[in-house]
Amino acid sequence: MNDFQFARIPKIHFGPGSISLLPGILTHFGSRILVVVSKTYSKTSSFPLLFNELSKQTIQPEVVDLSGEPSPLFVDTVVQQKRPFQPDVIVSIGGGSIVDAGKAIAAMIPMEGSVRDFLEGVGTRSHTGQKTPFIAIPTTAGTGSEATKNAVLSETGPNGFKKSLRHDNFVPDVTIIDPELTRSCPADISMPVGMDAFTQLLEAFTSTHASPMTDALAFSGMERVVESLPQVFKDPDNLEARTDMAYAALISGITLANAGLGIVHGFASAIGGMFPIPHGVVCGALLAPATRINIAKLKQSEANPVSLRKYVETGKLFSYKQKSDDYFLQLLHEKLREWTTTFNIPKLRMFGITDGDFDRIISGTTLKNSPVELSRDELMQILTEAS
Repeated sequence: MNDFQFARIPKIHFGPGSISLLPGILTHFGSRILVVVSKTYSKTSSFPLLFNELSKQTIQPEVVDLSGEPSPLFVDTVVQQKRPFQPDVIVSIGGGSIVDAGKAIAAMIPMEGSVRDFLEGVGTRSHTGQKTPFIAIPTTAGTGSEATKNAVLSETGPNGFKKSLRHDNFVPDVTIIDPELTRSCPADISMPVGMDAFTQLLEAFTSTHASPMTDALAFSGMERVVESLPQVFKDPDNLEARTDMAYAALISGITLANAGLGIVHGFASAIGGMFPIPHGVVCGALLAPATRINIAKLKQSEANPVSLRKYVETGKLFSYKQKSDDYFLQLLHEKLREWTTTFNIPKLRMFGITDGDFDRIISGTTLKNSPVELSRDELMQILTEAS
């Protein structure tokens, strides 16, 4: 067993209806509440009901809404506008982008300067870790940002980027995971973010920095995705399946924070800075071809038998048959490709990505903690299949 470390996690409240705990939790922080919310959730019936409950606690929150992924400009603007309000706590209610936005705002309220100055690979300043207390309440089951220490911000364009603001102290103080909130999430969001969760679990499971703890957690998350993601597609109101996916997303955040990610997220970072494409769509489109290429290279090189065995064990989640290892390796790829088609995951070309962009994407892609080194030609194959 290799030595390993395990990062802190938030205080977690998990279960259907757990958002009702928010008013009581807020009383421990203060009465000045800044809420960062997705425009989608702000239009649901539960939003005014929640605010009615807060008013009973004499809490009158200020609200900022966001659609799309957060940019440094968005964070800087909100910080400048809301710093005089001096919030006691910041609450994000929404998908991964909303959680990232709230996390970054909480980190920047006490700091002078632009958030760009502190982004990895963009800025030159180191953050002290001082922040406003932060509560994460995800309404999608995908990114796992509710359990991580980084906030991903992006600018798209020729000089675009998708980079993290990161510090151990940025882990949310409290995370409330209420699967009820994900039932209103439409299929064109639920399925890509669900595939993102599975990608994170699989990449953490096969990572070169995996540990017995991350292996156990990642495998338990993948078990639930295999069973429940198709159920969510067939029956979006299925609370048991939604609960499984909420758990899997949470675990994906915990495992990625401790084991790291692989080539799919290496690509996603580069692509997300160049094109306005949802992160889950990138992962969903790339997952099957990246898994196929990883497995083929592992079999060819015999460099990492442990990770190859983990792909076999993942393939067995899709079948109870007594078959050969090669059968389960092929089955894993086939099932992931089937998901991509069945769940209507768009091809990358639907967002303007062409063969002519591949060199630029590859030049900005890192292998991160991939279980095997991939050549430029192999990276090209992955992009070609996903496009």
